[in-house]
Amino acid sequence: MKERLGTLGLPILIALAGFLIAYQFVDPAPPSELTITTGQSDGSYYSFGNRYKAFLAQHDVTLNVTASAGSIENLQRLKEGSADAAFIQGGIASKNSSPDLAFLGSLYFEPLWLFHSSNLPMTRLSALRGKRIAVGPEGSGTRAIALQLLQDNGIHSQNSTLLSLAGKEAAQALADNKADAIFLVTSAKSPLVQQLFHTHGIQLMSFDRSEGYARKHPFLSPVSLPEGTIDMAANIPEKTTWLLAPSATIVSRKDLHPALQTLLLQAASEAHAGHGVFEKAGQFPSPLYGDLPISEDAKRFYKSGPPFLQRFLPFWAATMVDRLKVMLLPLLALLLPLFKVMPPIYRWRIRSRIYNHYRELTVIDQRLHLATSKDEVRACIALLEAIESDVRQTHVPLSYAEELYELRAHLTLVHSLAEKALEGDS
Repeated sequence: MKERLGTLGLPILIALAGFLIAYQFVDPAPPSELTITTGQSDGSYYSFGNRYKAFLAQHDVTLNVTASAGSIENLQRLKEGSADAAFIQGGIASKNSSPDLAFLGSLYFEPLWLFHSSNLPMTRLSALRGKRIAVGPEGSGTRAIALQLLQDNGIHSQNSTLLSLAGKEAAQALADNKADAIFLVTSAKSPLVQQLFHTHGIQLMSFDRSEGYARKHPFLSPVSLPEGTIDMAANIPEKTTWLLAPSATIVSRKDLHPALQTLLLQAASEAHAGHGVFEKAGQFPSPLYGDLPISEDAKRFYKSGPPFLQRFLPFWAATMVDRLKVMLLPLLALLLPLFKVMPPIYRWRIRSRIYNHYRELTVIDQRLHLATSKDEVRACIALLEAIESDVRQTHVPLSYAEELYELRAHLTLVHSLAEKALEGDS
C-alpha cells in the first residue's frame, strides 16, 4: 500500500493542480434570491408573479414580487438594477430598449379593452374626442398604448380630458359617470373585466379596424372575442368583438444567472401553457412577439426544454454539476495519460529495489575476480552478506517474487565462488 501511494502521489498532485486551475473558469453558483417587478397589486402581472414565487420556492429559490405602476416603470427598474426580471407589455421595450436587457419569452395575449358608457355610441375611437378618458397612470403600459391609438385618431390632451386612472379606480369612475371611457390592458380572466361586463350601462367597443391598427403597430395582434365567450347564459358579449392585443412578456437583465433564467421559463411554462380565451394550449410561453433580443439560454429552452440534469436532479444539484462539468475535460486530459504512465512507474519502483542490488553484485563479482589476497576476498564476502541481509528484508508483490528469488540465487552463486576462492588460496 505504501508503494502504491508513493506511485499515486505524483499523479494525484498533478490532478489537484489541474483541478484548481480549471476551477477558476467555473461559473459562480446562482443566487438563491431574485426580484421580479410586476404591475399594480390588483392586476394579473402581480398575480402571476406570486405564482412564479410559489414555483421557485419549490426549488429553494426566493422570488421577491414587487408591485409597480406598470411596464415603463418596470423597464426603469431593470435598467437601474433594482429588479432582476420584469413583466413587460409588448411594444414598450422597443421604445425604451437597453443593451443590458434580454427577452425571455412572451406569456399570453393581453387584450386592450375599451369600455365606455352605453350613452356614448362608439364604433371608432374618434368618437372620444372631447370626452373624459381614463388612459392609465404615468409609467404604465396601458397609458403608452392608449395614447398611441388616440393619437392615431387625432385625440390628445388639448382636445380631450385624459385621466390618470387605472384598474378599480377607472372602473369606478366609469360606473359613477366621472369618465366616459376607460382603457384596460389585462387578461380576459381578470375579475375587473368580468365585473365590467356585468355592470349595467357599460359596453365594450369592438375594434373593427383591428387589422389596420396591427399593420400600423406590429406589436399588436388582432384577436376575436366570440359571442357568449364571457357568459353563455347571459350571452356576453352579444356579438363577436374584435380586440387589439399586445403580448405580455418576461424580460430579465442580461447578467441574470442562466440557471435562474431557465427556472423562470419553467415557471412560465407551468403558469401559461394551458388553453386561454385567446391562446391555444401549448402556444405560450413563446419566443415570438419579443421587442428585445432573445436570451441564448431562452433559445436553448425553447429548442430542447429544461436542461437535462434539471429533469432528474434537484435544482441546486443540477446547477452544481452543470457548473463543474467545465472541469471534466481538462481533468480527463490529465488523468488518462497519467493512468497510462502509472503502471510502468510502479513496475520500475518495485524492480529498482532488485536491480540496485544487481549493480552492487556485479561490482563485487569483478572485485572478487581481481582479488590477489585473502583480505580482499573476505571483504567481498562481507559485502555479499550485507546484501543478502538487506534482500531478506526486502518485500515485493507476489508477482515480482520470482525476480527476488533469482537475485538471492545469484547472490548465493557469487558467495560460493568467493568461498572457493578463499579455500583455494589456503
